[in-house]
Amino acid sequence: MDRPTAIAEIRTACNALAAGVTSIHPLLPALADEPTKAEIVKALFELTKNVEVVKKQIMRLEKRDDSALL
Repeated sequence: MDRPTAIAEIRTACNALAAGVTSIHPLLPALADEPTKAEIVKALFELTKNVEVVKKQIMRLEKRDDSALL
């Protein structure tokens, strides 16, 4: 697998993860338990933050100019 293909697949996976995390938020009120909801929101925030780190690193890799390494 080449770099552009790997980047595309990682980006697709990150988008799927982000969509999955987002889809959980509307379900939380049905739990009817504030402490549980609060902990889940914290965990979802951490997941989102980490997915964004992966996306940022991929973006930086795409923009990096490897010609200086030659």
